[in-house]
Amino acid sequence: MREGPTMETVNIDATGLQTKDLSGKMRALMIQGAEKFTLSNVCGQRYIGTRLYVRGNNHKKLEIEILGTPGSDLGAFMMGHKIRVHGNVQDGVGNTMDSGEIVVEGRAGDVLGMSMRGGKIFIRDGVGYRTALHMKEYLDKVPSMVIGRISQDFLGEYMAGGVVIVLDINNEGHKANFIGTGMHGGVIFLRGKVDKTQIAPTVDAATLDETDMKVLDRLVDEFVGHFPDLGLSKEELLKSEFVKLTPRSKRPYGEMYAY
Repeated sequence: MREGPTMETVNIDATGLQTKDLSGKMRALMIQGAEKFTLSNVCGQRYIGTRLYVRGNNHKKLEIEILGTPGSDLGAFMMGHKIRVHGNVQDGVGNTMDSGEIVVEGRAGDVLGMSMRGGKIFIRDGVGYRTALHMKEYLDKVPSMVIGRISQDFLGEYMAGGVVIVLDINNEGHKANFIGTGMHGGVIFLRGKVDKTQIAPTVDAATLDETDMKVLDRLVDEFVGHFPDLGLSKEELLKSEFVKLTPRSKRPYGEMYAY
């Protein structure tokens, strides 16, 4: 009989643990059979969720609950796990994420979802600069993220695929500039109005069609379900005006190339 943790949650107090030590401990426990982790007193440890893959284990899916503030690159290169953070997160969350789900009960820093190629990210509050930088689709994977409040500048910069939804649930009004700079794939949905001066000249703003509304319905429903404390109604949110942003070209800077 295999010894060690099996179906039960493994609790780890991260107080004083360095990034490498915490990651190594989680990996060892996963190999022994752990399937769910609760990490308490997390404070700046990076790359949580990154090394939790062992060749031949059929991409075992873990659940990770984090109490505290994880450091940069949470869930980087993640393959199928589910992470929920009771607090804020730093930069680079979901960097090159392959699959899985990250839910944050707070705000996120810069470059959220950078080069993300699959999976879903739900952020209750706002996000920093360059969210969805070079976000892309890979084979049959279409990454998606839903942001509860608003983003900073350069949202969707060089975005190559996927879906980004910014809900502005507090009705602050979108403050970001340079939205969609270099964007050559994917779609951004903004709840409310956005001035044309805020978006890149190579991006089109349009109203939504029936297919778009189906995408919104599915992802907004998941967002509302993840954050019941907000008391939001999917139906009320979807009654609002939305703007759809898409690139005009798959080579927005093609005329600048010498070939």
